[in-house]
Amino acid sequence: MAHPSPGEIVLLLLLCAASVGAFWLRFGKVYRTILGARPDADFQMQPIDRRLHRLFREVLCQARVIRERPLPGLAHALVFWGFCAFALVTLNHMAAGVGLEFLSVQNGLFGPAYHAFAAVFALAVAVGITGLTIRRFVVRPRWLGDEVSLESGLIAVLILLLMLTYLADYLQQPAPGSAVWKALWWTHTLALLVFLPLLPHTKHLHLLLSPAAVFLDRGSFAHIPPLAGDEDFGLDTGRDVTQLLALQAYSCVECGRCQQHCPAHNTGKELNPKQLALGLRAYLNQHGAQGAEPLLGTHLSEEAVFQCTTCGACEAQCPVGVEHLPLIIGLRRGAVNTGRWEDEHGGQLFLKLERNGNPLGLAALERDRFIQKNALAPYDGSQEYCLWLGCMGSYDPHGRETVLALARVLRHAGVTFGVLKKEKCTGDSARRLGNDLAFQQLAEFNIAQMRSAGVRKLVSICPHCVRTIREDWREFGAGFDIEHHSVLLARLEGQLPPAGPGNSIVYHDPCYLGRYQDVYEPPRQVVRGSGALLEAPRSHQRSFCCGAGGGWVFLGEEKGTRISHARAAELSATGAGTIAAACPFCHTMFRDALESLHAPQPPRLVDIAQLAAARLPATGENA
Repeated sequence: MAHPSPGEIVLLLLLCAASVGAFWLRFGKVYRTILGARPDADFQMQPIDRRLHRLFREVLCQARVIRERPLPGLAHALVFWGFCAFALVTLNHMAAGVGLEFLSVQNGLFGPAYHAFAAVFALAVAVGITGLTIRRFVVRPRWLGDEVSLESGLIAVLILLLMLTYLADYLQQPAPGSAVWKALWWTHTLALLVFLPLLPHTKHLHLLLSPAAVFLDRGSFAHIPPLAGDEDFGLDTGRDVTQLLALQAYSCVECGRCQQHCPAHNTGKELNPKQLALGLRAYLNQHGAQGAEPLLGTHLSEEAVFQCTTCGACEAQCPVGVEHLPLIIGLRRGAVNTGRWEDEHGGQLFLKLERNGNPLGLAALERDRFIQKNALAPYDGSQEYCLWLGCMGSYDPHGRETVLALARVLRHAGVTFGVLKKEKCTGDSARRLGNDLAFQQLAEFNIAQMRSAGVRKLVSICPHCVRTIREDWREFGAGFDIEHHSVLLARLEGQLPPAGPGNSIVYHDPCYLGRYQDVYEPPRQVVRGSGALLEAPRSHQRSFCCGAGGGWVFLGEEKGTRISHARAAELSATGAGTIAAACPFCHTMFRDALESLHAPQPPRLVDIAQLAAARLPATGENA
């Protein structure tokens, strides 16, 4: 105030103390819960520049918020930017209450200019919060949830009240100390003092925690942290919850973006990534970070956790730094490594991996015969590439066709390559399903084979193999240079003959190539060289999963609509004559799904390597 009385100053200080005390009563518990959780085993703060860049891009610039939902995202960004702009105004406002105003609206140069700047944002915030309130309480998209939060409504009213009282004071500029001036000042002050203790009780707690969650990410997309010693079995009880998981659970803004893009949820299954984050939060609220109760149960569903295809759509969409996949796979680890998960198909899969070294349960002799029949040279260290066959390339007939098509292109381009004499599954399915022992055994066997052969650079037709070898094997000291065949084929595109008149081709972005590795353009370059490229309604980062990931390509029938059927129907509806895949798992899923469409002329399904090979002469060594 301009000339606050001693009584007014005392009243203001008492109210401020009550507001801060009420705020800390709840926030302090959250703070202690997060700090009381187990430290993350492999967390590293460096490189700090990457963290600062992400903080600037996703928090200050609200890039992901706006990109994924432009109109609501812009409204949210305006509210956030308004809060940033009002930080100085709010400090000045409270300072005025004790006679220490430092940002006068009438005197000097900076004060009037800044107040005018804040007034523009006040108007923008008023419009933005009104739009967001109408969307949440009137339009109510289904992914926001059916429950109406009265606390969230009250927060919105308080934000609007703060903006309107500021604008009224700025536009009218009543005489300091007048009745109108005091009414506006106290209304604005009380709104602030009520707003603060409400924050920790609502989803608006993300205003305080999400910047930390974004800044303190795990460093790479869908990163699976290593187990911390022999006594770590994954996420079994509250004692296993880490600080990052707890921070992210309390950061969830309940926007439903993860739910909106989750393939399991969109095909009638129980899984809802949003409810996993909220379920962990509910567990921590009830039992704390040292709870002895199992995590899977009241608040978190085992069935939902094992319905995940690990496509990463949830994590890619989240605007507040929640990393769903470490949570999901951690919960799977806890169930599998302790023997609590009982699934007939899962048990058979693990048994095949243990006995045969591949999820199809076929003898290694079958791979040897395929190699000998097609004269695939053994890798001896002199070739440019070691061609990693993978399980599908070694044993699946259609996967083998892709391998042979790639081999034709490489020979035509003069690229030398060889294959390992012995090779087992990379352990992708075991890793994603939570069986760490099986994954470790497979990884260590393959690493030994590669080191013995002197492998320097690999190429693979399988994005899952590429991801597992490049990232997950690092846990065991491996650091192999491997690339997906789409990247190599794109570089060789100029050496391939031009394609003749062809039909339209729709390309499906595999989750483990697109979202996991950010490879979008190279496979499209190969497709464009073979025909007219069409885009599916959901493509690039928003591509819809085929349903194979997370071990599901080897597990039993899904509940609800099969994910592969939903995606195949979407691709077929584009009218393309050909569906181009770049992953043997996607190829497997779509092959079965296309048969279920019962279309008179279903689109042809091929791998991009087959598109490239089809442009080669049909004679000579490439025949």
